[in-house]
Amino acid sequence: MNQDASSRKLSRKKFVSLLAAAPLGLHMQYGATDPKATVGSFPAKDAFSIKGTYMNAAYTHPMSKGSFNEISKFLNQRMMNRQEPEGYDGFERASVSAGFAKLINAAPDEIAWVPSTMVGENLLLAALSLPGSKERVVTDAFHFHGSLFMYSQLAKQGLNLVVVKQHDNKIDLNDLDKAIKPGTRLVAISLVAAATGFQHDLKKVCELAHARGALVYADIIQAAGAVPIDVKESNVDFCACATYKWLMGDFGIGFLYVRKDLLPTLKRSLIGFRQIKTFTEHITPFDPPGEMESVSLENMTGHFEVGTFANEGIAALRYSLQYLNSVGVPAIQQYRQPMIDKLLRTLPDEKFIPLTPPGSVSSIVSFAYRNALAVLKPKLDAADINISVYENMIRISPSFYNDMNDTDKLIEILKSA
Repeated sequence: MNQDASSRKLSRKKFVSLLAAAPLGLHMQYGATDPKATVGSFPAKDAFSIKGTYMNAAYTHPMSKGSFNEISKFLNQRMMNRQEPEGYDGFERASVSAGFAKLINAAPDEIAWVPSTMVGENLLLAALSLPGSKERVVTDAFHFHGSLFMYSQLAKQGLNLVVVKQHDNKIDLNDLDKAIKPGTRLVAISLVAAATGFQHDLKKVCELAHARGALVYADIIQAAGAVPIDVKESNVDFCACATYKWLMGDFGIGFLYVRKDLLPTLKRSLIGFRQIKTFTEHITPFDPPGEMESVSLENMTGHFEVGTFANEGIAALRYSLQYLNSVGVPAIQQYRQPMIDKLLRTLPDEKFIPLTPPGSVSSIVSFAYRNALAVLKPKLDAADINISVYENMIRISPSFYNDMNDTDKLIEILKSA
């Protein structure tokens, strides 16, 4: 049985509008002609059930009512209580991964399911035979700190690691240019920096790397669903993300993208049943005699997928990816930008030191603030406002359910500290 075979088509009501559909949890076939939401459709407060003022989507994005209902449908199926219509298949994954492929302009067969961003990056490094090697890898100080830890551990095993430092809250292309010497095997970056919101020009990074014969990996967990991504236009080689942030999915499931022409050059590092094309056993009395026979898949599944998945997260994505593709990430970015601009324009002073570069168009705004956890957190809690607060830093990440009233309320509380 092919677990990725398309489920039978069900009759579905069409969206009257995206927001009207959000609480219903209806899912549609990818590729259908959907009504396009406009910026005027935002803020999409009715699509969520959010307590207080939540401007912390870079930590974890709230799940929509539509995704919640998709998970409920899936759980009803798992309970086998026959409450779902005949033919509903919550285990069907191909249309969901195709939705992610559409979002980043990839081909569906360039996508594999992975449990998380870091698992995807680890699988890729192993496929490139980097662990235990002396290959040259270039990364930067804004790459995810879990990834930097991983590369530092590999450096102890012999990896030739170069970490480009930041200047003026940016990673300068000239500094990358100097670091990416001929013989560099991989350049690994976070497209949008989780800590500060700095965004690389991915196309220019790829041009620099490819000119020296290096490959490029991008962590896109803070980018996918928040800023437009086009893997073909940028010519990035690999990228990965989990789905519990701007893709509005859940924990335990993510995606790995590999440029199709590069797949044959990569080795399998983990082997499991998801990679089986055919498997013949000779164990029952009616089997013909012989030895065990198996053939592996040569596609993305055959290279990177190993075992079972977090299917509730896939059910959530069935709705959220349809929503994102229908609305369009550029529309979300356009709606969010005035809030980002106001935060960058209004907050900076002697206490709030900006860490996000001017003109940023990502979804994250960060400031250094001495003793932020002790001074700001109690005031924010009292006002029922949720942002990321660290010992000496704050991070604000609004989404399309927020509005300027939320932004003004947050600024008022912060400025009163």
